Amino acid sequence: MPKVSIPSYPVSGLFGVLKPSGPTSMSIVNDIQQLVARSRLFMDPAKLEKMRGKKIDRKRGKHGRESIKIGQGGTLDPLADGVLVIGVGRATKKLNEFLGCTKEYQTTCLLGCETDSYDGEGARVRLAPWRHVTREKVEATLPQFTGNIKQVPPIFSALKMDGKPLYEYARKGIPLPRPIEEREVTVTSLELLKWLGNEHSFSWPEKQLSTEEKESLKKALQGVEENVSINDEPEESAETERPTAFVLNMTVSGGTYVRSIVHDLSHAVGSAGHVVTLTRSRQGRFVREPVEEGDRKCIPWEVFEKAMADVGEVDEDGWTEWEREVMQHLEVV
Repeated sequence: MPKVSIPSYPVSGLFGVLKPSGPTSMSIVNDIQQLVARSRLFMDPAKLEKMRGKKIDRKRGKHGRESIKIGQGGTLDPLADGVLVIGVGRATKKLNEFLGCTKEYQTTCLLGCETDSYDGEGARVRLAPWRHVTREKVEATLPQFTGNIKQVPPIFSALKMDGKPLYEYARKGIPLPRPIEEREVTVTSLELLKWLGNEHSFSWPEKQLSTEEKESLKKALQGVEENVSINDEPEESAETERPTAFVLNMTVSGGTYVRSIVHDLSHAVGSAGHVVTLTRSRQGRFVREPVEEGDRKCIPWEVFEKAMADVGEVDEDGWTEWEREVMQHLEVV
């Protein structure tokens, strides 16, 4: 790796991380915070001296966070992987610009089953026929979800209504005070990237809602749509057959819910469906792989994961491997 010259430090800056599927975005931020709080790249000597000998503790609570500003420019669901923009120091003030920027995603839709969260992390709500859905039918439906469209966010989301997150209404069976407000979003491009058919390893969630939970969800959903139905209409004689799956690629504006696009598209083709994989490949100028001038490549999470266990040896200039990687991709603010 070529040497990177930083005029003076400590610095404030932005860099992208490739989040893996599984951990929350906040846990990623908290782990990175422990590293940057021990680095002369980001900490002034006086504060760095106080950190000397203080071990990294990944099980610490919120009261154990280090005294350095850090944040992220747009949360990814635990199931999702891909680009997560990190801001350190003064750069945290720049993070808002990534909430409304253009984003690119690849997502896999699994047909035949609707879940409460619209993704594979949730519980089954209802089953629906899927054999009739063809590649041509999906492709013919995509234009309905391209351009400036109206979208209702999932009821299982952190959006608040009268101070309460929507997911609390759903879980407790509380009818919504009013319908969830539609939002206008822009889908610049939407394409069928790959038709998997039944050649995949995905399956519907094992978790199912109890009768009481279904009634609670139905009460809450009555504030979303009229004539709510969450009754199963399973595909006949298809118990041993894998349901159809396909991969979409989309470029969207900030505020777009990919889960809602998959949910609504599945309804539009006469079925039900949910997200089983979700990758953010672009967030503004931060990308998995640069394709345009000005694109900034992200750092694999494994670089930080390795440093959390052992920061490793320093080079002749006193930098560790993770620090060199960050300097290579850092946008100084």
